[in-house]
Order: sequence, then C-alpha cells, then structure tokens
Amino acid sequence: MALIKLGALVSDIRNSINGSTYSHNRGGNYIRNKVTPVNPRSASQTALRARFAQYAQQWRTLTTAQQQAWLAAVQNYKQTNVFGDLKTLTGLQLFLQVNSNLLASGGAAITSPAAAKGVSIVNATGLTYTSGTPSLSLAYSANIPALTRVKIFATPPLSPGISFVKSQFRLISTLAPAAVSPANILAAYTAKFGAVGAVGTKIFVGMQFVDQTSGVPSPLQIISAVSAA
Repeated sequence: MALIKLGALVSDIRNSINGSTYSHNRGGNYIRNKVTPVNPRSASQTALRARFAQYAQQWRTLTTAQQQAWLAAVQNYKQTNVFGDLKTLTGLQLFLQVNSNLLASGGAAITSPAAAKGVSIVNATGLTYTSGTPSLSLAYSANIPALTRVKIFATPPLSPGISFVKSQFRLISTLAPAAVSPANILAAYTAKFGAVGAVGTKIFVGMQFVDQTSGVPSPLQIISAVSAA
C-alpha cells in the first residue's frame, strides 16, 4: 500500500500502488514500475514465517493482563515511518517485533514487556577478508556487553564500486554476551553464501545489538573490506 503525505496537495508519497512504486533518493522523489520478486521459499524465509505464526499463536495464549501490558508499552516503543513521522505499533505488533529481535539474536522470548531503554554497543573496528587462503573476521573495540547479543549480517561478494547494499544483507550469525574480538565469521559466511569471493571483491558486514531484557535493537553498524590475496 502506498503512503501519501499531504501538503497543499501532496508533499510526499512512498511504497507501491497499482503497479507503480514511489520512493525518494538524493535526487528527489521518483516513480518506477513495481517489480514483484519471485518467492524463493528459502529455508530462512520458511523459518521466519513459522516463527511469526508461532508468536501469533502465543499471543492468543497470553492473559488479558499481559496483552494490556503490551498495549500500554507501545508508547515507549514509538518508531518512525518512511516520512520520518512517529508511528505507534499495536500491542500484537510490539510483541511480535520484540520477540523476533530476541529469538533472531539467539536470546529467549518474553511474555511481558520490559521498560524500553538504550542498547549497549561496542564499535566495529576492522574486517579482515582474504581469498587465497579464505578468511573473514570481524574486530570490535571491546567484549560484547552483558545482557546484549549481536546479530551479524553480511552481503555476498560484490563489485568494489557498489555502496548501496541494504537489500543485500542476510543474517549469518549471532554473538553472545562477553564474546571477545575478533569474531571468526568465515564458517557462518560460507554456510550462507557458499564461499568468499575472488580477489578484489567487496563484502559488507553489519552488526545489530539487541538488548536481551527489552528486545530493543540498535541501528545497523556497517563495515566493509575488499578482498586481498
């Protein structure tokens, strides 16, 4: 469904309607034909759908008091939409989002919301990527904080000139609290993508920190490297 922001007439429009997709980049607003991707029904997609179905079923088993607690908590978890305007989730949406973050990061689901708070993070400091003797390791500034887990995303090997990679990221691994630097992510990467790329290819890696008491995620922290021999 397209989202339209009204000004004197229309000041902005996003998403898709009737075969057209509306968006915005540095050059301004634009419109293109909507492309419906083929549904590959990958193992990860199937698992994600099953997880959401499980959470939806679990929501129906919560007590009225627990559901009301999630509904009351949405005021502390407001988010922005594509226009940068604040939006408020429903209690069910918040329950699904929080537990998806927790389970995807390797944590445990919760049935009652915790107070929203900031997420403890450390900084990515280096990505080592080689092709001759394959290696891929991620360095960060300190051990992963307590009560925090990290989702590790990566792209397939790309041309070194590519910089816009948001749609290319795939979840490949997680880091537990107190995990030390550097993290060897080669096995997780090859399990997802098959192999590292040839010399001169570029890989992007993203770290998203998830507070394990509230399920609140951090923005994605991105680092990249071009393969050496």
